Amino acid sequence: MSLDNKNSELKLRGIPVSEGVSRGRVVVLNRHRIVPAKTSFETLNPEAEEARFLAALDKTRQQILEIQKRLHDKIGAKQSLIFDAHLLVLEDPAVLEEVNRKIREEKLSSEYALYNATEKYAEALSAVDDSYLSERAADIRDVIQRVLGNLTGQSKQYGLKDLTEPCIIVANDLTPSDTANLDSEKVLGFITEIGSKTSHTAILARSLQIPAVLGLGKDIHELKAGQSILLDGFNGFVVISPSDQLLFEYGQLVKRQNTIETSLQKIRTEPAKTLDNHSITLSANIERATDVQAVLKSGATGVGLFRTEFLFINRTDLPDEEEQFQSYKKVSEALNPEPVIIRTLDLGGDKLLSHVNVSAEMNPFLGWRAIRLCLQEKDLFRTQLRAILRASAFGNLKIMYPMISGIDELDEANNLLEECQQELRVKGEKFSEKIEIGVMIETPSAAMISDKLAKRVHFFSIGTNDLIQYALAVDRLNEKIAHLYEPTHPGILRLIKTTVDAGKENGIWTGVCGEMASDLSMVPLLIGLGVEELSVASSMVPRVKMLIRNINVTQAKELADFALSSDSPKEILRRAKKLSREAVPNFFETKED
Repeated sequence: MSLDNKNSELKLRGIPVSEGVSRGRVVVLNRHRIVPAKTSFETLNPEAEEARFLAALDKTRQQILEIQKRLHDKIGAKQSLIFDAHLLVLEDPAVLEEVNRKIREEKLSSEYALYNATEKYAEALSAVDDSYLSERAADIRDVIQRVLGNLTGQSKQYGLKDLTEPCIIVANDLTPSDTANLDSEKVLGFITEIGSKTSHTAILARSLQIPAVLGLGKDIHELKAGQSILLDGFNGFVVISPSDQLLFEYGQLVKRQNTIETSLQKIRTEPAKTLDNHSITLSANIERATDVQAVLKSGATGVGLFRTEFLFINRTDLPDEEEQFQSYKKVSEALNPEPVIIRTLDLGGDKLLSHVNVSAEMNPFLGWRAIRLCLQEKDLFRTQLRAILRASAFGNLKIMYPMISGIDELDEANNLLEECQQELRVKGEKFSEKIEIGVMIETPSAAMISDKLAKRVHFFSIGTNDLIQYALAVDRLNEKIAHLYEPTHPGILRLIKTTVDAGKENGIWTGVCGEMASDLSMVPLLIGLGVEELSVASSMVPRVKMLIRNINVTQAKELADFALSSDSPKEILRRAKKLSREAVPNFFETKED
């Protein structure tokens, strides 16, 4: 939305997804989406048409592999793995069979057959209020448009290869493959009409260190080719015809951010210890074994959450024990002796599990997922537990069960773990006999019986995202009620305090691995409530560490005491922000202020 229009400046606002400030002239990319007309030919040669289709698939596969290799060489393995999903689209047996059937039986052109076979599926995924599935739809459309381009001979680069001088790109959207092909010497930044902070496009922009603002909406039409604009990737502002005064202010902002980055590098190897010498374990969240280098670079103390779902999704088969073992072993060895907490499979609800027969559910978030799924699919669960146990011989691994809601679930999971341990003993396989077990506290019931759970485990890790959602009965992705999703709601803080106290009474520690742990405003509050470990994305580790090193536990406890006695989430948030802002003012003082 337009914020102001004075002194010839026009300020627009979108979603900041990749930090940085850039100034340049606008180049508008008019995306031409290929939508084939329905064409059928009585004289169509099915064999020749299928061969043409397969040739286009092969050409597309080679193009994607080239993009993936280029990206791998430029920014590393993690982001290049995004394109594994694109390659799998080309190998989807259901899609290939449907396209070939339409060619043979309906005498349709391969362009229309492909578009028809995939677009309905992509539309269905896009309609689901779920960020993961929306990304899956975007991946499908990206790949299909590339195949259609190869079938029709139309370029998919939309002028990206024709850029002759540095500029800021404006487009309705940029696909992951578009973004991966951006030349950072020519593209100073980009702005799109649609998009989100968690999209693959946003992830790639951050990795390529290209400032970006997405989701500008209808205001994007204010941007015309040739305009001089300023793009603020820190706060999501786009300024048309910026004044000299504004340019000066942003120059100071860039200098301040560079100073901050230098300071963060200096404390990388320093401990996460408060001004009054209180130590906090600051760990990293990872999704793949290839994330290890980012953990080491960040200065984190091991891994507080290894999400294992990414071994299972975007594939047509289940990972066997050996594949899982090698992945867990790689992380364990690389970080030894630091701890690595592996969360067992957390599929279901907002995830996609194509290789297990999952029936449609009215409310998947309250349905068959996480530990519930694992306790019914016991072979799948045993395979993962054996792989983790075997990898435990190579480092300091810990096991964490997700979405525990009662004692029976925990006992059944531990019984299966003991069975797996016995199997390995009989086979003579090495594993750590002292491997520690923890549970995610994500349901109100788990928090309320945390005193009972604490007698059976070695640690707690609070998943604040789900805990808030379940406790407040709020779907944070629903725009109509998103304002009710309040981490500082007194009920949430009391559930956290109850869990922390139950852990301490039973001699175990409590951590937080949800979004609250990486929210700088929430960190002092969590420490004041007694949380002993925080696990955040590797990129956030330095900033959270800097904040911890600039607060005093006494102040944090005073804040927590106030919060537990208050009935106003907004006042709690205001005081929490004030304390954090005073501790690290440079993290908060941006042009948004």
